[in-house]
Amino acid sequence: MPGDRSFDDTAGGDRPDRRALILVENLSVPFDRRVWQECTTLRDAGWEVHVICPRGEKRDTEPEAVIDGVRIHRYPLRAATGGPAGYLREYGSALWHTARLARKVGPVDVVHACNPPDLLFLPALWLKRRGARFVFDQHDLVPELYLSRFDRGEDLLYRAVCALERRTYRAADVVLATNESYRDVAIGRGGQRPEDVFVVRSAPQTDRFQPVPPEPELKRGKPHLLCYLGVMGPQDGVDYALRALAKLRDEIGRTDWHAVFVGSGDAFDAMVELSRKLGLSEQVQFTGRIPDADLVRYLSTADVCLSPDPRNPLNDVSTMNKVLEYMAMGRPIVSFDLREARVSAGDAALYAPANDEAAFAKLITVLLDDPEKRARMGEIGQERISGQLSWRNSQASLLAAYSAATRGHTPVSAGGPDRTGKRQHR
Repeated sequence: MPGDRSFDDTAGGDRPDRRALILVENLSVPFDRRVWQECTTLRDAGWEVHVICPRGEKRDTEPEAVIDGVRIHRYPLRAATGGPAGYLREYGSALWHTARLARKVGPVDVVHACNPPDLLFLPALWLKRRGARFVFDQHDLVPELYLSRFDRGEDLLYRAVCALERRTYRAADVVLATNESYRDVAIGRGGQRPEDVFVVRSAPQTDRFQPVPPEPELKRGKPHLLCYLGVMGPQDGVDYALRALAKLRDEIGRTDWHAVFVGSGDAFDAMVELSRKLGLSEQVQFTGRIPDADLVRYLSTADVCLSPDPRNPLNDVSTMNKVLEYMAMGRPIVSFDLREARVSAGDAALYAPANDEAAFAKLITVLLDDPEKRARMGEIGQERISGQLSWRNSQASLLAAYSAATRGHTPVSAGGPDRTGKRQHR
């Protein structure tokens, strides 16, 4: 397989008989950047890596692919619509296809399940009974996601997702947490031993985020460009950003800016309509998802980047990928004051009181009026991304987690069960 094999042998280096199966439900691979970085890290450490995930709509559409030595098995999946019944259909279909493809992959040493949803412990348990170890990669705190996205309170469905999270923790041999807040939840609420929980932070791919010369024409004739990058769901705060921009124009009197919102999601159409209602259509541009080259052009030209995620049970303890990507590009950030936003950005961002749109608008003004401050903040962000927040540190933690999960475990090709469940012998 390609790649550097210089990692410690306890994590699988120079032992190609180690097989890992990564399960993903909510994004295709390699579009899921975190999962793809994990795949290539394991591949370079000598693992044979398989992935089961849904097909994408415009990319990652092939049922099967081998990309850079990683074997990807994809299934058709229609995203949920129509409330709880829609999610039951989506998750039921995903579980059926995952089980079908897992049988095709055959025996593995590690099954690595990425949430949401907290249902992939079911195929993981089936594989555990056949000798695999279970690594739970907790991308989201699903109970907090439920409270933040649906605003239904701690109802029956909330109690159900809590129960599924407990079952997932109970089944896991090792847990990967995206930050220290998630690690605290795994140990406290999840009952995990501290030595079984490893922080594997998401990190931007630095080769993807390389600044290019700014293009003033992207500012649409204005002196300044504001940029938002990311998902547009109910909990992502694009509505807060739009209302803050309306205050920037109407209450502060600043019209010397053009704003571009890059990305898509469940709330995309609603956000375009909100922009229209606020009278921002001439100053706010929605691009949808765009190629990486165009994304880099916008970020390289942006004067200020926006991270308007409101404080809610999920956002306060979650690491926002867009913040890390802004930092990689050397852009100053305005954010609401969230616990993990401060951990990630430090002095690369200015922080408005949580959910205070007027204060958010004023901080945009502070940065627009101070190019030297913007430059300093951008340098701080890049230094943090290349240092303490780099993927190199996460690689070491990921491989340590796999070493812990497989300690004392006999590789499946050295006496483990074969595809029929019988023992193999050399």
